[in-house]
Parts: sequence; C-alpha cells; structure tokens
Amino acid sequence: MRVGVLGGGQLGRMLALAGYPMGLRFVFLDPAPDVSAGQVAELRTAAYDDTDALARLARDVDVVTYEFENVPVAAARTLAERVPVYPPPGALELAQDRLAEKRLFEGLGIATAPFVRVDSERELAAALDGLGAPAVLKTRRLGYDGKGQFVLRSPEDAGPAWKALGGSALLLEPFVAFEREVSLLAVREPAGATAFYPLVENHHRDGILRLSRAPVPRLAALQAEAEAKAARILAALGYVGVLAVEFFVEAGRLVANEIAPRVHNSGHWTIDGAEVSQFENHLRAGLGWPLGATTPVGWSAMVNLIGTLPDTSAVLAVPGAHLHLYGKAPRPGRKLGHVTLRADAPETLDARLAVLGPLVAG
Repeated sequence: MRVGVLGGGQLGRMLALAGYPMGLRFVFLDPAPDVSAGQVAELRTAAYDDTDALARLARDVDVVTYEFENVPVAAARTLAERVPVYPPPGALELAQDRLAEKRLFEGLGIATAPFVRVDSERELAAALDGLGAPAVLKTRRLGYDGKGQFVLRSPEDAGPAWKALGGSALLLEPFVAFEREVSLLAVREPAGATAFYPLVENHHRDGILRLSRAPVPRLAALQAEAEAKAARILAALGYVGVLAVEFFVEAGRLVANEIAPRVHNSGHWTIDGAEVSQFENHLRAGLGWPLGATTPVGWSAMVNLIGTLPDTSAVLAVPGAHLHLYGKAPRPGRKLGHVTLRADAPETLDARLAVLGPLVAG
C-alpha cells in the first residue's frame, strides 16, 4: 500500500516512520525541496496547484492524507475525484476558517467563547465595545503557533490591532480567563468506529506549545465530556483519521477553542507513551484497518525543542527520555524536535522533567 501525503514537514515524517513497520510506503508532495519528510521517503517537489503533479500522485498511491491544515482545499478536492482522501476535504475546508469552526461548535451545542465577525475597523470598534477588553483579535485563516493574533488590553489597542491584522477576515473573542489548556486526540475510521486518547494538558509560551502531559489525573473527570463533544464533531464532519480538539478549562467546564484535522503536536507523546501512536492510528483509519488501543503506557510528558538543539548525550542520560529530531536546521522559533519523557508514576515524571528542563530550554 502506498500513501500520498500533502505536505512534507515533521508530522509527515512521523507518519512515514509509523507506517513502515506495517509495510506502507509513502510519497510526499511539497513545494519546498528540503522538508524533513524528504529524508525518510520519496519527495516530489511541486506546487499544490500543479495539476500534473496531483494527477501523478493520485495515480501512484492508494490513499491520500495531509499533514498540516493549510493545504489548499482545491488540491484535496482534485485528488478526491481520483483517490480516497482522508480526512475529507470538507473537514479541511471548515478547519481553515475559525468562524466556520465556531459556528460548527454552536450548531452542535458545544460551548465556545463568544465571538464576533470583524471585516472593517468600524466593526472592530463595535465588537470591542460589545465584548469589552481584554479581547483577542484573530485572523480567520492561516493562524498557527500564535501567528495571526493580537491581544487588545484596552479600546485604545483597536487601531494598532487593525493595523497589524486588518485586510484579512477577522474574528474577535473575549480573553478567556481559563484554568488550563487541554486537547483531546480522537480518531475515527470509515465505518464509524472511534477511539480517544486521554486528555492532554498543554503549556504554551509565545503562542508555541512547549510542554504536554498525559494522562493528567485532575482531568479524568472531564474525559467523558470531551469524548462526547469530539464524537459529535467527528460524526458531523463524516470524519476519518485523527482529529485534535483544543479546549480551555474554564470554571471546571470545557470550552471549545479550535480543531485541527490532522495528527497534532500535543499527541507526539503517544509515539512512546501509548500502546498505539496517533500516527499509526491515523494511518489505520485512512486505510480502513482496525483502530489500535489508545491506552497510555505509564505517565508521559512531551517537551518541544524550539530554536536550538540540545546535547544529545545529556538528554539521553535522563531516565525515560526519548529524543526525536526532525532533521531541520536551527533558527529562532522553529520546532526542531521533541523529547518524550516516560515514568511509572507522576512524581517520578516530575523529577525527570526537573532534570530535563535546563537541557532543552529554548
């Protein structure tokens, strides 16, 4: 079986590494010639709207997926006319628009932060007057890792916010005073069977995920609620593959923030910390194979390596540490890899994190 993948970044790389033990082969399509997936699989360098490249890809593979949500929907739809594409292009299109996401949550009865569509500076002023400050102005499209966002601390920030983000379709939300940020990794196969990983607690800095932990005992009471909400989204989208649903925990309840129609950074811990990883389950789902167990193996933490690379020997000297490097050149703010820590008890995990922390600070 050959799997085509739109995008050749680290998520695609990890998909290929998960698929090889199952006898799968991979073909990546990416406009850049030096992406990290090209180090482990066939890479075809072409624009996503290159009709000849898309036709060749459809001819040469059995199924297509994508490894980031900003793949042009037109490319996914073109491929879907010739070969199965999972997750379905409709889910990709919805996830590319924050307004469409919010409306989906509302339609499914899933709590989300209040929001106002903003298309002009006048509308921004009116929306800020209605929602109050602090608030967050977001681009509806192409925002990730903190990009495409502006925090308004007071009404006087409306002008600078519009100057920074104006010209794009925007969304204004009140600043949520959340207790923590969490995510749920869900997976669904074509016949409708679903599986869920335990809720993950996430810690960000400068808009970039730095640390994820799973399982988290204090989140156990929210697991059933999160699974029920995610199941509604999966069914509504006719979804196939891994879906990440990001929530805020506010006053003990889950408030949906956004979805990602792909394997997700907050699920990287599953490579070493779950019986079957998110990457393997994404492939199983797309191929119609039985889903694997999502049971955690002990207690895990995932630490992203941002901007600089640590000393490999020092990291591997930490008990329970598993180092994953993406073959990317260092530069500020760039995700270069991650470390998964595993332990048999939360207290042991905390102690190991305290040792690892200074080694990977970036």
